[in-house]
Amino acid sequence: MVPLLLLVATTTTSNSTGNGNYTQEDVTFPSHHILPTLLVLSLLLPIIALLAWYFLRLKKQRKAVVTTVDKKIPNGILEEQDFGYSTDSLCPIVPAEQQTVVLLPRSPSASKTYLPIPLDHLEEKNRLCSADDGKLFREEYNSLPGGNVKGTYEEANKDDNKEKNRYPNILPCECQTLSSVSCFPNDELFFFQGFTEKNKFIAAQGPKEETVADFWRMIWELKVATVVMLTNLKERKEDKCYQYWPDQGCWTYGNVRVAVEDSTVLVDYTIRNFCIQYQASDSAKTPRPVTQLHFTSWPDFGVPFSPIGMLKFLKKVKAVNPPFGGPIVVHCSAGVGRTGTFIVIDAMIDMMHAEQKVDVFGFVSKIREQRSQLIQTDMQYSFIYQALLEYYLYGDTELDVSSLEGHLHKLHNTFTDGDRVGLEEEFKKLTNMRIMKENMRMGNLPANMKKNRVLQIIPYDFNRVILSMRRGQEFTDYINASFIDGYRQKDYFIATQGPLLHTVEDFWRMVWEWKCHSIVMLTELQEREQDKCCQYWPTEDSATYGDYTVELKGDTLCETFSLRDLVLTFVPEKQTRVIRHFHFHGWPEIGIPAEGKGMIDIIASVQRQQQQSGNHPIVVHCSAGAGRTGTFIALSNILERVKAEGLLDVFQTVKSLRMQRPHMVQTVEQYDFCYRVVQDFVDIFSDYANFK
Repeated sequence: MVPLLLLVATTTTSNSTGNGNYTQEDVTFPSHHILPTLLVLSLLLPIIALLAWYFLRLKKQRKAVVTTVDKKIPNGILEEQDFGYSTDSLCPIVPAEQQTVVLLPRSPSASKTYLPIPLDHLEEKNRLCSADDGKLFREEYNSLPGGNVKGTYEEANKDDNKEKNRYPNILPCECQTLSSVSCFPNDELFFFQGFTEKNKFIAAQGPKEETVADFWRMIWELKVATVVMLTNLKERKEDKCYQYWPDQGCWTYGNVRVAVEDSTVLVDYTIRNFCIQYQASDSAKTPRPVTQLHFTSWPDFGVPFSPIGMLKFLKKVKAVNPPFGGPIVVHCSAGVGRTGTFIVIDAMIDMMHAEQKVDVFGFVSKIREQRSQLIQTDMQYSFIYQALLEYYLYGDTELDVSSLEGHLHKLHNTFTDGDRVGLEEEFKKLTNMRIMKENMRMGNLPANMKKNRVLQIIPYDFNRVILSMRRGQEFTDYINASFIDGYRQKDYFIATQGPLLHTVEDFWRMVWEWKCHSIVMLTELQEREQDKCCQYWPTEDSATYGDYTVELKGDTLCETFSLRDLVLTFVPEKQTRVIRHFHFHGWPEIGIPAEGKGMIDIIASVQRQQQQSGNHPIVVHCSAGAGRTGTFIALSNILERVKAEGLLDVFQTVKSLRMQRPHMVQTVEQYDFCYRVVQDFVDIFSDYANFK
């Protein structure tokens, strides 16, 4: 160290004068200062070097930690996030401009195993493991073996193949590729078994532009009839999958011609039917049908809020896939997180039926021998258990319309030990659902409490309708209203209370800001001599509510409801919009309408109005915005599905509504009314064939 310091001292003893000459006397250290200076520097430099090394190491540790399971986000834990580095020591570090999947580290001492769980212990298992923010689920997940896949990655790492891998740290080994069927060995593909079926699934990455032709060739050569897609094309402004199908008409990818026959868009997933044909140079093969089921409700982060949509989707996949078809292709973006979650749920439901138990830990451990790091986060792992518990507790409650009459007879004539009919037992399962009071923070703020008509019915924070904040006025973005999903479209309804005198302007502000064209009113202004809703429209001419003017253009009395045509004007900008107001009569506060035909009529009229006005949210309200409001929305969704599929699921429809707003469909009479209206609709179906 000292010779270096002497060199530094010597080489810096010259200085420049104004004329460019160098003088020695200006820079020579006095002899009595040299030794102390050298001693101080020799002590300081090692300390500085040690500090630099320490801070560099600390920075690297923080960088790794922030990308692993400890990073929390509002919806859950980071899932399939892309970074320019890998936290998995087994994967090579890649340049920062390339996308990689964060592979979560495993404890080297994680050797604990978990036994299969009998079905009657499943609810207790979920309760215990979900406590303390899912601590025991995390422990179980972190005890999973990372997987010991035998084979090499030489083919995937060849220069010609690297571009075909979406993520350079997610690679197939030679033993898992499809080279035996002349398919592309370097794209991310893995055969997986179901619970009993060998090679039931092919797990794949989302195709890239360079691999689309290979993807369709694989589908052709392996006689695939069903493709399950679990990612959206873009998420968080990042490309997750290339669109490998034409929007309409047909397109040829390599030697495979793909023609779109039809598509059906539903609230949680989209179904696309293709006809594919292999076109060789000398001849064309016989065309084949292929169905793609695209689950669109998996959020950018975390897992779906509820497993109901996923279970419905899985049942559809099982129903669509023909017995003569090849493996089911399942893909997300990387082919490890959502793909693995879907495969495990499918296998464990089959195990439920076969053995009356589930073995999530054992099954994931087993398939990780085929694909290491399958199931990417502990949130996905716990979601599997949530889905299995949902299926175990409630089963398959879906009905074909042809069996509705028999089901209703059973519900009304089945008695249990508690002298309770089957219908009431079914409804009791709904009332046992926990109301998430911790998710009602905004509605319970002191400034907003006075805006609530009924203190027990407050919107959840995650789907409340948000108004624009008025400048300088805090809490002016709140209104007691919730977005509710429709049969085909998310946030298709706005469920709200009947406006109070001091919330009428907020009501019209909501209608204006969310571009609503239809309002459904299910209460009278007064019922049993009590005010149930403030009159928020003029009896004649026009009325002004803050920045909004409402003009009555027409008032028609139909058989069971009034139809009002209103013109809403936003005064500051002098812009107008036509609003149709449907006011249903004959629904008492306590009880149900005398018959179901009037409800069918008003739902049909609202649907026609929606088609003409662009399908913006439908505002639905009664007094408190739960009982009659929930029943109307439930019936709208149920009848639309009956018309489209010939199927209904009253229980799960109402359960889903109650997860979006408390107390939706409030009484067993309203629940029974849902069934009875559907039966009326089926009886007179031909008269309402055009209600969509």
